Amino acid sequence: MTNRDAFQTALAHPLDHTEFAWGKRYEGKVRDNYTTADGRRILIVTDRISAFDRVLGTLPLKGQLLNHVANWWFSATRDVADNHVLAAPDPNVLVATECEPLPVEMVVRAYLTGTTSTSIWVHYARGERVFCGHAIPEGLRQHERLPEPILTPSTKAEKGDHDVSASRAEILRISRMDPAEFDRAAALAMALFQKGQALCRERGLILVDTKYEFGRTPDGRVVVIDEIHTPDSSRFWYSASYEERFARGEAPESFDKEFLRRWLVERGFHGDGPIPEIPDEIRIESARRYLETIERITGKPFEPNLEEPLARIARNVASYLSR
Repeated sequence: MTNRDAFQTALAHPLDHTEFAWGKRYEGKVRDNYTTADGRRILIVTDRISAFDRVLGTLPLKGQLLNHVANWWFSATRDVADNHVLAAPDPNVLVATECEPLPVEMVVRAYLTGTTSTSIWVHYARGERVFCGHAIPEGLRQHERLPEPILTPSTKAEKGDHDVSASRAEILRISRMDPAEFDRAAALAMALFQKGQALCRERGLILVDTKYEFGRTPDGRVVVIDEIHTPDSSRFWYSASYEERFARGEAPESFDKEFLRRWLVERGFHGDGPIPEIPDEIRIESARRYLETIERITGKPFEPNLEEPLARIARNVASYLSR
């Protein structure tokens, strides 16, 4: 079966919603979360796709792809930052230590790019030269590398609301979080980004920007939660073509959900109002780009599971919990 055949097959049973009796349920933009009585969190990575702080629909096999690469990165970066992962009993499922999420997303950016209202390029194009407390030099072009990576934290919006990028001082005022805890998470984010850039460079990719979420464990440690360096949380470009395309004023080759963002922007959608209907061929092409990025990052072919997902997840998680 070809990749396209697998995606076509998966369109018939998208994982867009779950409802299991494993504990307290919380639904995020992409993940359905269940907190068990013994202090574990079961995260089900659905096929939902979000952009512009909106859930736009589903992409075939997206949940499996994201869970697969997030687990790869969690393992590859344990020497830089501890994380919440305990097990991955199903292609769509991650079991983790239940943590108290910190009220901030640590966003790290290395290039002047983006299309959303929170992106650094949109602010720069409007003439703003200070972004989240960082002075940005005059004379830069779209998609140009910044003098050095910068931390641009944002608030964590409720589903349906918009994140707000802000400086350290503004985030501390808005969130009232402990400054020492903010600084610990900020330092971990910058170290993770450096490690991510290095590993991507070895694979012919540029890690352009990303976001990290952190939580506090029951014993007080700050650890990485949610996901890391996936095509949902990160922007990737091909390094081989970047310089030539930049010199011609062309957009870099993108291998993340920027493809879908651009498709929506071309149809006048910027996050507000009705969501354009996304044709199956665009959903498959978006998923194919996820697959290409993930196989390049991990260096191994991805093997999808094409079983009906709800029954499979119920079976695999029940087996894990019974141990």
